[in-house]
Amino acid sequence: MKKVTLTETRVFDDKTFKRFLLHDSPYFRVLNFNLKAGQLFPVHSHPTEGQLTIQVVEGNGEFLTEHDAIPAATGDILVSEIGEPHGVRAITDLRILVTIAPPF
Repeated sequence: MKKVTLTETRVFDDKTFKRFLLHDSPYFRVLNFNLKAGQLFPVHSHPTEGQLTIQVVEGNGEFLTEHDAIPAATGDILVSEIGEPHGVRAITDLRILVTIAPPF
């Protein structure tokens, strides 16, 4: 079993969001992204099959789709097809966990 301690990746950068690869296997990938208030993880999609989750572990933001901005707070989870446009905007300092299955 593997243990990941999120307090070790609680790092922010004023210029860009921070990215930490927490787990990578043939079955799924887990990433931690930290965004300062006002930063944007642009809406994008991936030309592959699979699903992803975006879980807010700290802060407030918005889950972004091609046409919507869905309010998000600590404890909220978005489940999406990888090919569906998705992104995140930080309202306050924001930490998210992204799980991708299968990884690409």
